Amino acid sequence: MEVYDVLIVGGGPIGLAAALEAKKNNLKYVIIEKGTVANSIYNYPLYMTFFSTADRLEIDEIPFITAKPKPGRQDALEYYQSIARQKKLNIRSYEKVLNIQKTDFFEIETNKHNYLSQNVIIATGFYDIPNWMDIPGEDLSKVKHYYTEPYPYAFQDVVVVGSSNSAVDAALEIYRKGGRVTMIIRKNEISNSVKYWVKPDIENRIAEGSIKAFFGAELLEVTPDSVIFRTKNGEKNEIKNDFVLAMTGYLPDFEFLKKIGIDLNNECLNPTYNPETMESNVPGIYLAGVVCGGKDTHLWFIENSRIHAKQIIKNIADKQPVSNI
Repeated sequence: MEVYDVLIVGGGPIGLAAALEAKKNNLKYVIIEKGTVANSIYNYPLYMTFFSTADRLEIDEIPFITAKPKPGRQDALEYYQSIARQKKLNIRSYEKVLNIQKTDFFEIETNKHNYLSQNVIIATGFYDIPNWMDIPGEDLSKVKHYYTEPYPYAFQDVVVVGSSNSAVDAALEIYRKGGRVTMIIRKNEISNSVKYWVKPDIENRIAEGSIKAFFGAELLEVTPDSVIFRTKNGEKNEIKNDFVLAMTGYLPDFEFLKKIGIDLNNECLNPTYNPETMESNVPGIYLAGVVCGGKDTHLWFIENSRIHAKQIIKNIADKQPVSNI
């Protein structure tokens, strides 16, 4: 069986960056991606705008050209997928890694094939597993943990849970398409991490009453035609409801990380790795991108984790002989 120098799990921006570095260092590599290239970005809301400017999203110094001040979802998809096409990167799409174990080499089992590799890079992101609320009724079909576009919610009573960028974007877009929006927010104010050009908009819509908001509140239960929540004063309140958008965040696949031997620490389940080389506690398995943050998914994003690719590939190239390509 063919032995790779490095197998990369995840075909998002950081996984692509790692592949480009591997290619420049004449390392035999393959990317295994469970969906399409840049799959997490593909699943973002259709009209999402990045906080970062285009130059901060570039990988391998390949220019990200867009006429907009800040790129959107479609711009990013075109950029990253065009890199994969133009650079002819070795990507196996729609293939999911099931297990990784070490013998003489790392044996990687997927739902389609088995692979052998000297090293493995985990660049899987965090967008696949919702941060569940664990409340009665969360399994009802009216409850959505992902938001795509506002049109299905026009003229409906919609509860948006949270005050992050995704929650605020959903609330504003649905309100402007005729939805009757109520926000249930644990904090006492809109998050300071919300995009600076959007934050005044949501605060003004709340102040004028166009969007209702309950701060310091907690959703307790979802029923087929209502929601029940606890207000800041500790009182229970029930309101009519058609849909719930639980924008409560997403998490890395911690079970997969534990299964392959990665140590997870403290309540935030921060994985163990060397910040200089990004090598985990399992020699030969490296972590890259937002997966490094555990539950603190806000710590890493594209623009500050691009460097992981260079750190990892340099360490691999320095310590092992190169396979014949």
